[in-house]
Amino acid sequence: MQDTAVKIIGDLLTLLSIPFTEIQTKKDGDMLRINVVTPETSRLIGWHGETLNAVQHLVKSVIRTQQKMEKAPFIVMDTDGYRTEQEQKVCRIAEAKADFVRRTGARVALPPMSPYFRRVVHTFVASTPSMSDLTTESVGEGDYRQIVIRSKAEKSVESGEELSPVMATDDGLENLDV
Repeated sequence: MQDTAVKIIGDLLTLLSIPFTEIQTKKDGDMLRINVVTPETSRLIGWHGETLNAVQHLVKSVIRTQQKMEKAPFIVMDTDGYRTEQEQKVCRIAEAKADFVRRTGARVALPPMSPYFRRVVHTFVASTPSMSDLTTESVGEGDYRQIVIRSKAEKSVESGEELSPVMATDDGLENLDV
C-alpha cells in the first residue's frame, strides 16, 4: 500500500503542478503517515489545510477502489510538520482542559472536531500516565460530535444529555484542518 500511495501522490502533485523532492512514508500502527517534502509547502497545505485534505482524501479513495477494500485505509498526510504541529496543539489543549477537570471536578466538552482529532485526543488521554484518573468519550452527531473529558469517577454522559458549553472560544481549536 505504501508504494501505491507514493505513486498516487506523486501523480496528483504533478497534475497540480506542485513540485516535490521526496515522499516519505512511515507505518504507525494501523496508520500510514506520509510526509511530502516540497519547496511550495503553502500550496500543498492550501487554505487551512484544504488542499492537503483533498489530496489525502483522493489518495485514500483511489487506494480503497484499486485494492477493493471495504473501508478506506487510515492515511495521514503531512508537509513541513504542519499536521504534526496541529496534533501537538490539540494535545496541549486537552492537557489544559484535563487540568481544569481535575481542579473543578466538572467535565469539559471540547469544541466539535473531526474524527481524526477526536482520535488524537482519546489516544493522548488514554496513553498519558498522568491522566490515568481521566477518561474521554465522544458525544453528539455529525459535524457536532465532540470530546468530553471527565474524571473516571464521574458517570458517563447519557445520550441526548445536554453538556455545559465549551470553556473558552479562543482555545485554538477552531481551525483544525483534518
